[in-house]
Amino acid sequence: MLEHRKHAMDDVLPEMVEVMNVGHSATGERDDVPPPEPIYIDYITGSNETGDGSSSAPFLTSFHAILTAFPTFDAIIDRPILVLKSNSTEDRAWLPISGAAMKKARKLLDAHWKKVQKAKESREAAQQEMEEMTERERRRREEAVKVVLEEDPTKPQAEKVKIGHLESHRETRVRVFGWVHRLRPQSQMTYITLRDGSGYLQVVLKGDLVKNIDALDLVTECSIEVTGDLKHVPEGKTAPGGHELIADWWRMIGKAPTGVDAYASLFNDHLRHLDLRAETPAAIMKVRATVLSAFRAVYGRHTIMEVTPPCIVQTSAEGGASLFKFDYYGQEAYLTQSGQLYLETCLPSLGDVFCVQESFRAENSHTRRHLAEYTLLETELAFIDFRDLLDHIETVICEVVDIVLADSTAGKLVQELNPAFQAPTRPFKRLDYKDAISFLNEHGIMFQEDDPALPVRPHRIGDDIAEAAERKMTDMMGVPIFLMNFPRALKAFYTKKITGHEDFAESVDLLMPNVGEIVGGSMRLTDVDELVEGYKRDNMADAPYYWYMDQRKYGTSEHGGYGIGVERFLAWLLNRWTVRECQLYGRWPGHAAP
Repeated sequence: MLEHRKHAMDDVLPEMVEVMNVGHSATGERDDVPPPEPIYIDYITGSNETGDGSSSAPFLTSFHAILTAFPTFDAIIDRPILVLKSNSTEDRAWLPISGAAMKKARKLLDAHWKKVQKAKESREAAQQEMEEMTERERRRREEAVKVVLEEDPTKPQAEKVKIGHLESHRETRVRVFGWVHRLRPQSQMTYITLRDGSGYLQVVLKGDLVKNIDALDLVTECSIEVTGDLKHVPEGKTAPGGHELIADWWRMIGKAPTGVDAYASLFNDHLRHLDLRAETPAAIMKVRATVLSAFRAVYGRHTIMEVTPPCIVQTSAEGGASLFKFDYYGQEAYLTQSGQLYLETCLPSLGDVFCVQESFRAENSHTRRHLAEYTLLETELAFIDFRDLLDHIETVICEVVDIVLADSTAGKLVQELNPAFQAPTRPFKRLDYKDAISFLNEHGIMFQEDDPALPVRPHRIGDDIAEAAERKMTDMMGVPIFLMNFPRALKAFYTKKITGHEDFAESVDLLMPNVGEIVGGSMRLTDVDELVEGYKRDNMADAPYYWYMDQRKYGTSEHGGYGIGVERFLAWLLNRWTVRECQLYGRWPGHAAP
């Protein structure tokens, strides 16, 4: 076909390069039929994009001109091609295209049509292949519909078992439910990794089990029911739990979509409800559950009682600027920043107490360790001093870590997610705030004002050490650090002064490598007059705190407490870049869905 096209062009091209006597026949006589309109080229000012080949809108290249003369593969249109030989107004003239230019254009046109023809043939072949595949799939599904799976009533009764509890059921027939986590179809069998939240199980389907219509629709995240014999994995093979289920029957419970809606193609920050099905997010949540259970176990061991303070409050614990305010039946109220003040009221009746509470901060912070809603684990202890407080925090952290690492599930997950993790050793490093300022300056870690336009400078006593500087110092030391004795001006109104050094407070932050602060605590003021001074310093009205001051009026006592950010604790334990990974559904500025 291309040869035919070439010969046809060979017939007309000589005529196209001759100077045409527009409007006359070869004999010089006038024709009744108007002559073909020339195609114009201007190699300097023409345009292939906006030109139409007219004298007022010429093309730029010979190729576009000849492509217009031959608009389809088989078309032959005898139109002359004229080229502007000068741009000056005096000698402006349209002359026939040269033979060399025409030859070059013809080569380009030949290549173009070959490419067009090849693309057409490829499309036709692809279309044919698609039609054949569609037909094969239609016949395959037609046959699959005929395969009906029925559970064999002669087999032993299958006991329903959670995947995580299968080890004691080996060599028996079991029934499991779950979601298809991974899928590996082969010619005559299909391997499934099934997930039910308690663990993972390899399932083997073969024979008619891979021939029914549900088998054709099986994709990741389908939910299914399977029965079969639980067997040890053959020697030399591996599978979760060291066993696999050789299925003898199964059924589809819930299908999952394919194509653009397939599970594997949907991951992003706004699909947390699906992201949680992946192994790492699920592992973090499992460790989180064990961590909370471990804290409760440790507090029970130390006779510390759990209480549940309110989330709706009308007083601030850590400053009004970060409160979420709302209308409470016509009164102004807030979401709690901390349950600490309420915990303190429990000490005279319940003794040492703790709570696990969702807490809220309205500051517009986008750092990797801040959240708008977070889980705060708080504790208040009666009749202690500052040293007792530090020793207690150290004990609780270490005992919780020991419990988590010893847990058969969570311990393995910690090692998988953070292979380099080592349980902290006691005692933790004690670092006075003033010594920390010296360390920062000695190591060239500068202070940056809140206004980034201001130059950096060395740290000074009284500076609130910024997160980045604090974390850099902690990472350099590489051990847990009790950063102690902050300037009182940096701490909340209820923080106790250091006797003899009243400008500083009996306060502490526990800093961990890679994360920074995970615990903040202090001794609390025991004198009503000193509390009133604290309210005045922070421009707070004391009247709403009448109930809090009564704790000093009716039998005051030395006491102190602390709060542990559960997400920060997990970020340290599991080496997560951001605390957002450690929350079921993260809440931070601009993000509150789903």
